Amino acid sequence: MTTRVYLIRHGATSLSSEDRFSGGTDVDLSDEGRWQAGCLAKRLADDPIVAFYCSPMRRTVETASIVAEPFRMKPEFRDGLREIHHGRWETMRRSEVETQFPEEYADWQEDPFTFSPQGGESGLMVMARALPVIREIVTRHANQTVAVVSHKATIRLILSSLLGFDARGYRDRLDQSPACLNIVDFKDPVRARLMLFNDVSHYVDQPPYASNRLSKWFDAQTPS
Repeated sequence: MTTRVYLIRHGATSLSSEDRFSGGTDVDLSDEGRWQAGCLAKRLADDPIVAFYCSPMRRTVETASIVAEPFRMKPEFRDGLREIHHGRWETMRRSEVETQFPEEYADWQEDPFTFSPQGGESGLMVMARALPVIREIVTRHANQTVAVVSHKATIRLILSSLLGFDARGYRDRLDQSPACLNIVDFKDPVRARLMLFNDVSHYVDQPPYASNRLSKWFDAQTPS
């Protein structure tokens, strides 16, 4: 059995370029995001996709609907695919969170997998609800190709688990650009192989450079 899963991040929103915590905030795609999703739809139009699944948040529903349009399919919603919720940090800029909740932010920076802001989710909580959905989809579509549209943190956590990465570093070591395509092949619901990662060649010629949005790790100076 080989089940191929196209794991797709939603297109850009008005908040995508801002240094804000907005995982649980329900926003629409921007015009740029709709264009990105349209480019991906053209890329995948001739692929043998038999079903589309997505988070119920507006930005993923719209992305999935655009990509599924050439197939004349409607996406099925799965709540477990939602983005991580940042609790009382939602819609705040990173600088504001650092100032207002310095201890909480420091704990989260150290371990975003098991720690969560007040009222929010940890990475572990997201993984616990997302992985059963992936298992259900893989089991349901043995030897088929399916598309799953989700979110930046959720996808990174899914991949961390499937590939055996230390999920405590998911924010620092894995990136997901708007409307990017990842391809994961499953030998069974447990054994998976990453075939393509964070690919946006359907709308840009070169991979975007990593940024330090919401994390200072990439741009931190290495101690001498």
